[in-house]
Amino acid sequence: MTTRRLVSTGSPFEKVAGYSRAVAQDDMCWVSGTTGYDYTAMAMPEAVEDQTRNAMNTITHALNEAGFLLQDVVRATYYVTDAAMMDVVFPIVGEYFAEVRPAATMIVCGLVKPEMKIEIEVTAKRKA
Repeated sequence: MTTRRLVSTGSPFEKVAGYSRAVAQDDMCWVSGTTGYDYTAMAMPEAVEDQTRNAMNTITHALNEAGFLLQDVVRATYYVTDAAMMDVVFPIVGEYFAEVRPAATMIVCGLVKPEMKIEIEVTAKRKA
């Protein structure tokens, strides 16, 4: 039997846009694109460093809620608004993924709100 679990951060964006922060099914988990929003302060910090850490912490929490670990991540995609951010973002995500080393891609693009500088999505597969 296939089990499907929907994970929410309680963000108002999830309800309005009709999506889940993460969807877990069997041994897979897909975490939606996650920006650097600070849900405790209900604000977006200015610095891309803070946004990156907030996004990674939200992702880690969503994975844990779904029964997965950050170590289960097999794919990460980073969306940044400026290529120069690479030198700042890579060492931070490297702190989280140093031992995990998922397949990864960084894309330079526009995001939906001007204060957003980074968005991160991951896919995880639970180890046997």
